[in-house]
Amino acid sequence: RPSSICYTRPMNLITLTDHVCAEIAKLRFAPPVTCVYNPLDYARAGWDAYVNAYGQGPREVLLVGMNPGPFGMAQTGVPFGDVPSVRDWMGIQAEIRKPREEHPRRPVEGFACSRREVSGQRLWGWAAERFGSPERFFARFFVANYCPLCFLEASGRNRTPDKLGTAERTRLFEACDRALRAQITCLQPRYVLGIGAFAESRIRHVVDDAGIRVGRILHPSPASPAANRGWSQAVEKAMRQMGIGF
Repeated sequence: RPSSICYTRPMNLITLTDHVCAEIAKLRFAPPVTCVYNPLDYARAGWDAYVNAYGQGPREVLLVGMNPGPFGMAQTGVPFGDVPSVRDWMGIQAEIRKPREEHPRRPVEGFACSRREVSGQRLWGWAAERFGSPERFFARFFVANYCPLCFLEASGRNRTPDKLGTAERTRLFEACDRALRAQITCLQPRYVLGIGAFAESRIRHVVDDAGIRVGRILHPSPASPAANRGWSQAVEKAMRQMGIGF
């Protein structure tokens, strides 16, 4: 099937986002998924502010997460977008609209959301502690998600992309693979690291350039016992083993 993303001309991340949104808008998902949030649509102002501030030009390291969390990117439009981290450290605040269909147990409150996104607290907290300013961190790093969609079940439970049905997963991953390839072309990273095993597996499926080193860091989710025991130290050790210095 022809790709909706054109590779024959230069593309920045904002233009790429337009292509991705047009492509994934065609996808449909069956129960147990009852609501699908696309922050690149209703939270586009937050995403655009993030990209315009911190996603211009080549980056040494691209960190790739799985998909938006209901209290992170689903609220702010920024990957792992814990509200205080985005607002107070990155200096980003934007008007967030409502998704077309909103789950009653997972309302989108934008920057008024009081729930913390623990994975985002850990990731951006480490960046702030290690680099100080966001400008210093983003001079070398950029953080994105492989899949832009957040999937919610009737209970409000987050359903991860790897748990979708086979046909749904195939169509979604084809679109996300194309987008990741284009994103790598935009950012020209030397290192592409999955935040967790799933993201690493998709990166390895996409990257065929021997000049790009692929690896993984521990996902900062509180559901991971290892992440609850010195996540920052584990991440820095993994990066140093890859050749990424500080």
